[in-house]
Amino acid sequence: MRNFLFSAALALVAVPALADQTEGLILAFDRQAHTIILADHSVWQLPADMAIPADLGQGDRIYVEFTSDGDNGVKMIDMIERLAVALPLGTDGGS
Repeated sequence: MRNFLFSAALALVAVPALADQTEGLILAFDRQAHTIILADHSVWQLPADMAIPADLGQGDRIYVEFTSDGDNGVKMIDMIERLAVALPLGTDGGS
């Protein structure tokens, strides 16, 4: 019985990892440091072994899935997907 109560108490104290997502516009991307800064000034440190499109860059809109560690922030970035490609400078984006 004590083991059961101890296990139950331990489960209540443990902080669960939560899946989350965000999207944003890339303000800066440093391939050497594996760092993306979004337009909201949030900084995302990418895993060194993550597959990233070769032409990903400033102005692209991305979707990020990550695992949250509760109040401790991001635990791991699971996936990055490009939603839209930035238009070249001088290009009219109107229809």
